[in-house]
Amino acid sequence: MTGLPVVPAPASIEALDAPPFRLTPDTVICGDAEAAAVLARLVATRTRGEVDPGTSIPAAPRAKRVETSARITLTIDPSTSSGTEDASATEAASGTGPGSDTPEAYALTVDEASIVVTGEGAAGLFYGIQTLGQLITRTRDGWTIPTVTISDTPRFAYRGVMLDVARHFHGVDTVKAYIDRAASLKFNALHLHLTDDQGWRLQLHSRPLLTEKASSTAVGGEAGGFYTQTDYREIVAYAAAHHMIVVPEIDLPGHTHAVSLAYPELCEQPVLSEHVRATAEEFGGGLPVNGTPYEGMAVGFSSLKIHDEATYSFLADVLGELAQLTPGPYLHIGGDECLGTSADDYAFFMARLTRLAAQTGKTPIAWHEAGSAPDLSPGTLGQYWGFVTPTDGMDEKSRRIVRGGGKLILSPADAIYLDMKFDADSPLGLTWANGVTTARRAYDWDPAGVIGGVEDEHILGVEAPLWSETVRTLADIDALAFPRIAAAAEAAWSPPGPASDVRTWESFAARVGALGPLWTSQGIGFSPLTEIAWAVDANTEGQS
Repeated sequence: MTGLPVVPAPASIEALDAPPFRLTPDTVICGDAEAAAVLARLVATRTRGEVDPGTSIPAAPRAKRVETSARITLTIDPSTSSGTEDASATEAASGTGPGSDTPEAYALTVDEASIVVTGEGAAGLFYGIQTLGQLITRTRDGWTIPTVTISDTPRFAYRGVMLDVARHFHGVDTVKAYIDRAASLKFNALHLHLTDDQGWRLQLHSRPLLTEKASSTAVGGEAGGFYTQTDYREIVAYAAAHHMIVVPEIDLPGHTHAVSLAYPELCEQPVLSEHVRATAEEFGGGLPVNGTPYEGMAVGFSSLKIHDEATYSFLADVLGELAQLTPGPYLHIGGDECLGTSADDYAFFMARLTRLAAQTGKTPIAWHEAGSAPDLSPGTLGQYWGFVTPTDGMDEKSRRIVRGGGKLILSPADAIYLDMKFDADSPLGLTWANGVTTARRAYDWDPAGVIGGVEDEHILGVEAPLWSETVRTLADIDALAFPRIAAAAEAAWSPPGPASDVRTWESFAARVGALGPLWTSQGIGFSPLTEIAWAVDANTEGQS
């Protein structure tokens, strides 16, 4: 077992008993120009400007230095592979991840004189660079990188994070910052929860009233907001530059109270259950009234009108325009917590909705409740948000999606819902998913061990959602997500426990703790949980 601070754990890693590579101002990065620029920025950030390496095409005065300096060479070679025998990892590596147009395997070799990072494609090279950045260490002798050989490829093709921008709106700069953070841990999908009872967050020219009338509020009566189409395209392009896709979600037919502000004729009256009343009593925000902004945290009370053809004209406009704006392969159509819709109406609606989504040329994704509908569009994907030990038939609904030809995205709420409290005294987060979610609980689960009969071949991947009822700022995102987001990254990328001697809590805690100085240098305000021993750079003080 190696103690090198690489997260997520690679498929193969071997630390060598040899002197480290020394990073100095004379170090030069050669090879792929785009990747060289990424690595140069990462090195400068990690070393706080003490090392600002030259890149593959240095200015004339530095030509001599290119010939004589220690080099880091970055290349793309389609023959690169992990060298592992794990079937699911091999399948993922030989295909293309949803966040890139090239395969994702990489190899990394560090010796005293040189470093070589080789990617099977552009995404693989990018991920190898992220691993290299994690290995940069401040010692008493300066900045070094330990000698090591790594061969790596992901376990699952889809590795996602979700950001809820509906309960509280988060602007373009915050979303970009979250992309930076997620991509550094080899996530390749950003799921944006764009609509909910509290607000509609994306401008659509076909239905302009949605942002004109339904975007200005948020939980707690705070200001809302929305993305213009220019904003959305900017997010999509920034994600693509980090080898991530954007998966937009329009949550239907429930979680649609905001629609009633713009098109009240399409929405049923709220169903005021005892749960809704109790939530309003506990968290405030009042009870929902059709056509009036909702600022509370209750769920399950809203519904579109299932048997009104105007509803489907609306959905055709919304999904069609959203598909045109989104180059990625997926549209997320929600389907969760539809307590204001009868079971028969829900089944009718989901069958029709998944076909509308598929007609746009995209693959529909729905929360696992959609498995209760018997006639989903073939190939519809399911996202499981139940517990690590399923309850209330959530596992059977998920298996039905698999039997219908779809795969699953695993997001067990009591493990990797990043908005759950990480300790009982945290002012951020909630506790409904079986109480406080510690870093260890976030780590101690396996995607293939959640739902009986669902193995790796039935799983598209893993996603860590972050709902924003209590999340207002990037600092809030950092405090809740880090370090637990790293546990989700490892569940999505790394070989399962029996196949890897580094896939243990003890190894993970040590590796994550060693990333504290890197995260600090990157401006990530992580929560230094006491479960983990956090490292500090040599010759520095005051770091978390």
